[in-house]
Amino acid sequence: MYKVGIITASDKGSIGERQDISGAKVRTIVEEHGYEVVFYQILPDEKTLLQEIMQKLCDEYTVDLILTTGGTGFSMRDVTPEATIAVAERMVPGIAEAMRAYSMSITKRAMLSRGVAAIRKSTLIINLPGSPKAVEESLTYIIDEIKHGLQILKGETGECARG
Repeated sequence: MYKVGIITASDKGSIGERQDISGAKVRTIVEEHGYEVVFYQILPDEKTLLQEIMQKLCDEYTVDLILTTGGTGFSMRDVTPEATIAVAERMVPGIAEAMRAYSMSITKRAMLSRGVAAIRKSTLIINLPGSPKAVEESLTYIIDEIKHGLQILKGETGECARG
């Protein structure tokens, strides 16, 4: 069972002014797919804080997967991709590209997402959109392939090619 850390980046959510529906949606989806949520927190849109928590989840908690929601738009306070890039050792552009491509078939506004995916040590970090609907669409679209990626990252399998 893979261990997951969930971070919601939301200024209002972090002080109780907004309910965290997106993070709860992430939790529901990953648990339905057999993942164990070991960390769940709502944080303000502060790059340094987001970066510190992601780094701690990778280095100390050694979670297998970090899923963030929120902070990927155009607002000056949207800094989740920058925090992710700051802790990254390797980028995984295909995941974010796949989510945006799929979401573009639903709404053209998907092109406005700045979310990224990266690896730090043996942890995969993926930025999901902030809206509950977009979280459900994006995460449901990638969840099966993410498991295979984690298996490769953990050395549990080495083959991506199909017969």
